[in-house]
Amino acid sequence: MSADNRLLTIEIDEASLAPVSAEAEHERKIAVFDLLEGNRFKVVDAADGPYQLKLSLIDNRLVFDVSNEAGEQVRQILLSLTPLRRLIKDYFLICDSYYDAIRSSTPAQIEAIDMGRRGLHNEGSEVLIERLSGKVETDFDTARRLFTLVCALHMRN
Repeated sequence: MSADNRLLTIEIDEASLAPVSAEAEHERKIAVFDLLEGNRFKVVDAADGPYQLKLSLIDNRLVFDVSNEAGEQVRQILLSLTPLRRLIKDYFLICDSYYDAIRSSTPAQIEAIDMGRRGLHNEGSEVLIERLSGKVETDFDTARRLFTLVCALHMRN
């Protein structure tokens, strides 16, 4: 994969976002920062990047609007949220438990909950890679950060 096959910018549709906790907003900002610092993203059967990405929700579908560096649309990818819905719901539940545990639990309890949280996050990332297969080539770390952003969008639903 060429070094240019990466995301140059990421925009999240503000209308698709719901008000969130400080922790969730912080995670979203870190995910965007980390994505821009290092990612692998190649639109299949399209010119090499770098790309600009706008994430949004339209009619209960996840929308990846991908443009080239000049802002010209390369592809719009629509994904059903159905395969991710249960994982996202479970992820939110365990994140709530994790944030509660940080305030009042032992380090061993926090670590156990965090392991579960990371496991669900990894599973969601794998599903996202699978759903993007044939449309976008990406690596696991990029998919993990994208999954965080998908969760942020899904909160509104």
